[in-house]
Amino acid sequence: MSETSTPEAKGLPPIDVHEYGGKKEGVKQSMNRRLFMQLLVFRVPPGAAKSADAVAAQLTATLRERAIPGVVYADTMDPRSLGLLTWGEDPARFVTDVRPLFGLPFLADVELRDDFGMLGRTYSTGHEPDLEWTLLRRPIENATNDAYRWHVWYPLRRKGSFAKLEPIDQSHILREHAALGIAYGQAELAHDVRLACHGIDAGDNEFVIGLVGHSLHPLSHLVQAMRKTRQTSEFIEKMGPFFVGWVVGASQ
Repeated sequence: MSETSTPEAKGLPPIDVHEYGGKKEGVKQSMNRRLFMQLLVFRVPPGAAKSADAVAAQLTATLRERAIPGVVYADTMDPRSLGLLTWGEDPARFVTDVRPLFGLPFLADVELRDDFGMLGRTYSTGHEPDLEWTLLRRPIENATNDAYRWHVWYPLRRKGSFAKLEPIDQSHILREHAALGIAYGQAELAHDVRLACHGIDAGDNEFVIGLVGHSLHPLSHLVQAMRKTRQTSEFIEKMGPFFVGWVVGASQ
């Protein structure tokens, strides 16, 4: 039995909840830590005491005062809506730290848009050269990079038929998909945040994807290019809704 696995019960399959990366100094990396990220979108009602921009500024200041890491977005598609992205290794933070924010006077009357609520956790593919950076730091670096003001977030669900494929076939399909993302990243056109949301998404989605960059067009172009991959064209059952945000403030 592996040191990272739970004791095997007789007659039951072994359970291992760790994340794994590639070998480092000859040893395969293993970690039972991950980052949770949550996106909340809300609308400032007409006639409110403060405009959406004023609420965004006060929310950013409050995040800094309370040491809550986060990003505040202007919703590109709704002039009265804002988005709030927060994160932490302990998902209880969304209840103990983020939830109370919406009881503050300047947020008490906003209307939460649950159709855009997203929650997910970082995960590994088993090949990452630096597992800790991939799981805990890379998503934050991408989300808070001052050069990447455009962010697009969306959930997706694959068809059940994908899970029935042989692992080697799944690997080939995912490699084609990943190669596009790597190419856009190396060209400084788009970077991603990949989160799993199995069982914690209201719409039964499997993943939440964030695309960030200095311009909006390359993010849209990447989504368009992905449509031609086998994963998207054959095995994606549902994508969206898409939240298009412009970063107006950050606390980290």
